Formats: sequence, C-alpha cells, structure tokens
Amino acid sequence: MKCFRYSFLSDGPSDRVLMPAIDWLLRRHSRHAFAGEWAELRRLPRPPRGLVERIKICLDLYPCELLFVHRDAESATHSERVAEIRRALEAVEAPPTVCVVPVRMQEAWLLFNEVALREAADNPNGGERIQLPALSSLEEVLDPKEVLHELLKKVSGRSGRRLKSFDARERIYRLAQILSDYSPLLQVPAFRALDVEVQKTIRENGWV
Repeated sequence: MKCFRYSFLSDGPSDRVLMPAIDWLLRRHSRHAFAGEWAELRRLPRPPRGLVERIKICLDLYPCELLFVHRDAESATHSERVAEIRRALEAVEAPPTVCVVPVRMQEAWLLFNEVALREAADNPNGGERIQLPALSSLEEVLDPKEVLHELLKKVSGRSGRRLKSFDARERIYRLAQILSDYSPLLQVPAFRALDVEVQKTIRENGWV
C-alpha cells in the first residue's frame, strides 16, 4: 500500500504538537499510510514572511501529496482565518490542502486528558487535584498555553529547585505523543471542523 506524504506548515515551532492529532484524524478516515513532515523554514538564510511565500517555499522544500496549513485564530474568527489561508492558496499551485485553525492557541487542544497530563509530567500516580476546562468551553480559555503550563507544573508534584528545572514546554511535546485518542475533541467546534475537512479531502482524492 502506498504511503502518502503530507507537509505541515505551522505558525511557529511549538505548533508541531498538532501533528499527532493530524495523524489521528488521517488514521480515522483513511486506511492508507501517511508520513508527515514539519516544514522548518526558520533556519533558512532568508525565512519567508508572508503566507503566500511561506506556502511556496514549503512546497519547494517539502513536496507532498497533502498539505496542512496552520494558523491560530487568536483575535480573528475561525472562518476569517480559513478564508485567509484559502486566499493565499489561490496564488500557489498547491496539492489538496487542509486548514488547521484552533481557536486562540493550539494548546487548547491538549487540555482534555488528566491521565495523559500526569504521565507527561512524570508523575502518573500523583494526588494533586486539578480542574481541566470543560470541553464545551475549551475555546473560551483566554490563555491555554499558560493554563497548560501551570497544570503540568502542578501535576508534576515538584516544588522548589526541582520545579524551577521543570521544562513545561518540553512536556507539551511529550503530552501530544502520549495522547492516543483525540475523539473527545470532536465536541469542540474548531476541531470538529478540522475533522470534517480532513474527511472531505480524503474522500475527494480517493484515499479512503
């Protein structure tokens, strides 16, 4: 069975944590294998700035059958960010493309599994009590990155010098890898929209 390539063009390096969720969605909708590669453009002698240029360079350096373009919604709406990506794609000869647009920040999509949080913090049996945001209000969390950092620190059970040496950013990458089931996020509108678009793209290209 052929293995298809996909490239992931993100806003920044920390957004690579979205790739395990993308892999999960591809497995959910297709029997074909997909191998993903993050488009690292920051280390180029002249890193591209505008979205059109970034997409062009991404496709030159990371050729693929399927492209994922990520933008956090932040102060814009989900539909505005999707429209922005689609306008940029009109200026580029691109393969089938899926827009990845979390509301606010991508860390919000990691705030749903307490067991995985504790494992990522190397304290799976810790007794620290925490309260995760409800899935119904996940997109309303004002600063999901800060919330996730603080939760990881708390469930680590560390204090003093040990807490100061705790790298929450590194644990976020581990958390994304530990999570094996992203289905709870199907209750979150932006993730559900991504799921629908992945399914539609898979069907349109005969990759079911």
